[in-house]
Amino acid sequence: MPYRPVSHRLCVKARTVLLAALTAICMTALSLSAAAQAPATGSAPPPELSRSDLYAGYGYFNPGNAAIGPFVYQPIYPGTVFSAAAYFNRYLGVQAEGSIFPSTVSCMSTAQAGPIFRYQRARLVPFVHVLGGGAKIGGPAFQPCTWGWGVTGGGGIDYILPLFHNRIALRPIQADFEYSHVDYGPVDPAQVTGGIGDIYAYRLSAGLVLRIGQITPPPPVQLGCTVNSANPFAGDPLTVTASPANLKPGKKTVYTWTTSGGHITGSNETAAVNTAGLAPGDYTIAGHVSQGVRPSEQAGCTVGFRIQAFQPPTLSCSATPATILPGEFSTIAATAVSPQNRNLSYSYSASAGQISGVTASVTLSTAGVSPGPIVVTCNAVDDLGQQATANTTVTISTPPPAAPPPPVALCFASFERDRKRPVRVDNEAKACLDEIALNLDRDTTAKLVLVGRHSADETPDEGAERTLNVEQYLVREKGIDPTRIQLRTRGEPGRIVENVLLPAGASFAPGDTETLDTTSVKRHGQAYSVPR
Repeated sequence: MPYRPVSHRLCVKARTVLLAALTAICMTALSLSAAAQAPATGSAPPPELSRSDLYAGYGYFNPGNAAIGPFVYQPIYPGTVFSAAAYFNRYLGVQAEGSIFPSTVSCMSTAQAGPIFRYQRARLVPFVHVLGGGAKIGGPAFQPCTWGWGVTGGGGIDYILPLFHNRIALRPIQADFEYSHVDYGPVDPAQVTGGIGDIYAYRLSAGLVLRIGQITPPPPVQLGCTVNSANPFAGDPLTVTASPANLKPGKKTVYTWTTSGGHITGSNETAAVNTAGLAPGDYTIAGHVSQGVRPSEQAGCTVGFRIQAFQPPTLSCSATPATILPGEFSTIAATAVSPQNRNLSYSYSASAGQISGVTASVTLSTAGVSPGPIVVTCNAVDDLGQQATANTTVTISTPPPAAPPPPVALCFASFERDRKRPVRVDNEAKACLDEIALNLDRDTTAKLVLVGRHSADETPDEGAERTLNVEQYLVREKGIDPTRIQLRTRGEPGRIVENVLLPAGASFAPGDTETLDTTSVKRHGQAYSVPR
């Protein structure tokens, strides 16, 4: 009885498996594509579409329930799937694919070609293809590896890795449905050979893709350049900066710079020009960038600058304070500005007085200078000899008359202890008066005011007697000139005599005191105690 080919239900099962694999591919592609549509700010542009792809991957081949008679084809792994695809445009291309699945009991190889369709979104490239061609299959019993024909349909997804200028992609899965028809010749049941192999199988693989060329040629490299100052002065730092466009990320980039004036250094996007010693005038800088030997991989730029002539400094001069007394000091400040920040030195002269210092701030001394104006001249000179001059005036004013010194309240003589002799100067009062006499001896120009007071239960005459007794002690015992002593009384209660020292020029405010009429005072008892 001849062997029969695999039943239709095996075909349905194989297609079901393939459909599930393709569904998983599509779901993965959609989720990854959605993520790829929201790149981080400042991220690199998406990779260019490749012109052709070379793929090599690890494979798994499962013939499902395909059989010849009672013998079932067995899955084969590992195996190798390889392909080459060339694209006409962004989406459509042609692909040639081969696969080799060796086994000790069977074999499976294909050599097929057909159209391929892709749709790149950022770094994700889903694709589908339909292939047809030869299929070499052996088994499932003792059928030798024999060429037949077959068709393949399926798809997969590539993820472009950010390596080697986006030349490598990862293919995490490629799922295909394969139908193969092989005629092994007449059936020989005794040898278990021959028969017709109708195989409905699915194949899975994963591997790497080499991306070659680009669908759209890259735009040519462009270069612009600018300087940080278009009008510098000789010696000023000058920097030129390149602004390239359309450079390939990660590719070696070479910059070169030349200038018609000064010395330029730098081998990247910026270069420095030493302008020291350049004469005033116009100069140019030329830049060049290269990423290869093709004209589209090179570009140049030029930019000019003008060396300006140096300007002299400007100067202002001030005095603080501007009005002083003879012998005092004034600070002279020279505020000089060099438009090109040249080094400055200072010097000064004055119509009177003495200036100390050679910096931007000096001191004018007016010792021995009479009242009147002093003209101060400030000078600033830069290191090129360019000079600026400015003047200021310091006025020496006439000193005001000295303020009179204030009265000085001294100790007071108390008469509280001896109630039987309430107007006599006792020893305690003498101690105060002795100290007052010393003050009068030290300052012979000073005068003394004596203000006598009486208590509420006394008459004013007792205050007057106390004043006369204190005067008598100072004049007779201490030798004080009576013309230096003024006698007064006060109605404020108290058994004391106040003593106020008047330095030369000081005056006494009478207030509620009264002058003492010595002729109207009747004195009683001893004026002061006399040592035995």
